[in-house]
Amino acid sequence: MSSHFRHLAALGSSFAAGPGIEPIANRAAGRSARNYPHLVARRLGAELTDLTVSGATTENVLDAPQRRMRREFPPQLEGVPSDADLVTITVGGNDLDYIGSMFMLGIAGRLSSSPWTRPLRAVLLPGPDVPNPTAETIERATARLCQVVEAARGRTPGARILLVDYLTVIGPGTRPSRAAPFDEAGIDALRRLGETVSQIFGAAASRSGAELVRMGELSRGHALGSADPWVSGLPDRLRHLGKVAPFHPTAEGMRSVADAVVEHLKT
Repeated sequence: MSSHFRHLAALGSSFAAGPGIEPIANRAAGRSARNYPHLVARRLGAELTDLTVSGATTENVLDAPQRRMRREFPPQLEGVPSDADLVTITVGGNDLDYIGSMFMLGIAGRLSSSPWTRPLRAVLLPGPDVPNPTAETIERATARLCQVVEAARGRTPGARILLVDYLTVIGPGTRPSRAAPFDEAGIDALRRLGETVSQIFGAAASRSGAELVRMGELSRGHALGSADPWVSGLPDRLRHLGKVAPFHPTAEGMRSVADAVVEHLKT
């Protein structure tokens, strides 16, 4: 597909970077060569500047360097080229410890499932909780996401700015399982936290005038426990954690995000 877009700049955290999806473009950044920015740029026939880094917060996009695997990444906005005419943004979940808390709770649940590892769970993970963001925390995250939009707009006059929401991980049909080793209370809390992340994206789009690709809504039927999940669960064996990124987009999930972005750009 060819288009009038010449240069895509991608900002964001792991839900844009695509950790664990082969082939790897930048191991220190946890960045895949098949993440949605790469797929979109290929579909559009556009040059790509992929600045995404797994674990990034809005601060790491705006003004705070990020250290990962003994490498320091400068604030992502510093790398946005002035000739970019399309900017995608997927960041903010780490501001609420969204996936981090899900990972810790999942490990705790898996360790608790066996009498052999239950004592280890008590030592390593003494009662992880799902964050319950206050109104002030939600407002701060929303404001910072708006700042990311405004800063990107300032660096790329005339570019289309897209906020690309996070895929749904815990959906209406998610139940306790090996892939989602949470109790019902944990599932409810994580589902609410994911909905809060999507609400932040919606609010930031309304305030900043950025366009919104509603991936939380579009992927609700593809969460863990669905017939066709677009996200990974906790691997069956914990020793495989180094090969997959639990509770993150799969290769199919990234293709689905790319499809949604390209379809949105037709409007």
